[in-house]
Amino acid sequence: MTRPAEPGLEFSVREIVAEPYTAAPQLTARLRIEDGTGERIHAIVLRCQVRIEPQRRPYDQAEQDGLRGLFGGRERWSDTLRPFLWMQCNTTVQGFTGSTEVDLALPCTYDFDVVGSRYLHALGNGTVPISLLFSGTVFTRHGGAAGFGVRQVPWDCEARYQLPVDVWRQLISFHFPHSGWIRLDHDVLAGFAAFRERRGLISWDETVRTLLSDTGHGADADDLDEVTR
Repeated sequence: MTRPAEPGLEFSVREIVAEPYTAAPQLTARLRIEDGTGERIHAIVLRCQVRIEPQRRPYDQAEQDGLRGLFGGRERWSDTLRPFLWMQCNTTVQGFTGSTEVDLALPCTYDFDVVGSRYLHALGNGTVPISLLFSGTVFTRHGGAAGFGVRQVPWDCEARYQLPVDVWRQLISFHFPHSGWIRLDHDVLAGFAAFRERRGLISWDETVRTLLSDTGHGADADDLDEVTR
């Protein structure tokens, strides 16, 4: 699953794992970097864009329903199902000759205002096709010669990986067990708080369940008016 950037320089992803003990949700990608030029690489300042490629996997009916808000109805997917940016990250690779492996931190969020979070939340099983696009600067040393050589990581440096959905779920369970969160407008949040106090409700979960209880799909119109007025 590797695309060579130029003779001697290739990137591949060995695995991606969920980190259980970080302050914020983080996946870690184990990268393998191979350079066949024979030069002694002193360091690489590496940048990476991680893109999700949703068009490279099938979807069952439940997933299609869950993705309607992102991509529209199934009949529109030939136009709307396109790769999108998930995150940007960077690292510094220590010196090596020939090949090395390095960990790349992939900081994540469960914020439902972020397209990647909404997309991943809607998936059932299987894998998520992702593409890592690399750029940066390579610093080299030539034997006993003084000084450093400098070259750029070529723009077409890329590696693909099939991220198991279960790895994403494990990450979220580490940091948000049986829960999640959404961002609300300040006035709407104030309305929720006032509604909770008027009804004597003991938790936010109970507040939302009360709003949804009449139909099972949406809040009663009078309740919504009570929250937003």
